[in-house]
Amino acid sequence: MVEAVLIDMFSLPANLLNNIHGLLHNTLEAVEKCSPIHTPFVYVMCCQRQGSERKGEQEFLLPVLRGFQSLKRGLEVVCAQTTAAALYTVKQRLDEKDLSIIKVILPTLRKDLMKVYIDHLFTAVYQFEFEDLQVVPDSESLQMSEHQHEGQMLPSQDVALIQSEIQMYLESLPSLKGELTILRSSLIPDDIFLHGFTTRTGGISYIPTLSSCNLFSSSKRRDPQVVVKENLRRLANAAGFNPEAFHRVKVDHANAVCVVGKTEPDSYDGIVTNQKGVTLAAPGADCIPVLFADPVRRACGAAHSGWKGTLLGVSMATVNAMVSEYGCNMKDILVVLGPSVGPCCYKLPHESAKEFHRIDPKCVRLFDSASPYIDIRRATRILLERGGILPENIQDDSITDQKQNVTFCTACHPDKFYSHFRDGTNFGTQIGFISIKD
Repeated sequence: MVEAVLIDMFSLPANLLNNIHGLLHNTLEAVEKCSPIHTPFVYVMCCQRQGSERKGEQEFLLPVLRGFQSLKRGLEVVCAQTTAAALYTVKQRLDEKDLSIIKVILPTLRKDLMKVYIDHLFTAVYQFEFEDLQVVPDSESLQMSEHQHEGQMLPSQDVALIQSEIQMYLESLPSLKGELTILRSSLIPDDIFLHGFTTRTGGISYIPTLSSCNLFSSSKRRDPQVVVKENLRRLANAAGFNPEAFHRVKVDHANAVCVVGKTEPDSYDGIVTNQKGVTLAAPGADCIPVLFADPVRRACGAAHSGWKGTLLGVSMATVNAMVSEYGCNMKDILVVLGPSVGPCCYKLPHESAKEFHRIDPKCVRLFDSASPYIDIRRATRILLERGGILPENIQDDSITDQKQNVTFCTACHPDKFYSHFRDGTNFGTQIGFISIKD
């Protein structure tokens, strides 16, 4: 069942403006007839240009639309200077009400354009269906021209213009929830490496569980890739790295490692490089973003270590790749564990807890319960030390000085961090990142 209707009146042909009242009345009547039980929310998009370019149209169109808005409950008029701005505002209204099934009623000539905007600004969470705006049948020329582009692909330059319009609009939006904040470890020398762990402030993501500096887009979540890209651009500006030379692990919750410059695996949870200016990143929203730095051989790495990856030894697999690829010495490698779910909050089923108990009984609390508490950080440290990393070269939550600590519990700090465990399926993601300075 359709939950919302979007009527696109952004670029109506001049001969339709003369009968805008009848056109909108008929459209709304048709919407009501199709939804006799559940009346969907209705959004009408129109253009609000600066200057005199379409001033006459605005003076005529807006009063009519405002009049309908006052008469019909659940109808909202959204005026903006660009389609990107109007559609993004509509998306915010949909997300406020948790609506996902949308009918778009629009002139046929706008359909291919609108599909490109929607592909960029929405994810697979949303379902769209399209319907032609029913025109008054006294204009044969209009009816003939209506279908001339239907089904054709937009020229690539038009797609590029739409992408540029969306990007410019997103760049103009204010940051939410305060300034962008980066946590840094004192263990990694900042004269050689650029690194940090992000928090949730300073981005443009507005959905509560994703707000505001979400750095991962998924078909199952409501933040599109373009929003994540804008958040990353702001992070790169603040941190000082090039977002075009940015490599994030392709999470598989396993232990494969990618070596930058070699054939990239389909999925991997560790990544290493010795190339200057290439930024490596690992996500985390309870799972541990782990950073690796060798100041002697000037190599670095990043790993995503959830409970499965921890048991599979992803951190040592990343260390071993640095040793084999760049001749690193175990005793020179520095390892920092970033914000992640702590043993205070994290539970696993008893069967999975057994595996952590085998690593060290201290990794499990209330072992005899159905869902014991698990310390994946302690397990990661133990496996690293057994692999040859020096204890003093590992930074984790054993650091008691809060000014030095970067391994906060993500579930315990909703103001600072995202947490899948705490927030559910539409959760945001922070990252740990590292690169070798030029």
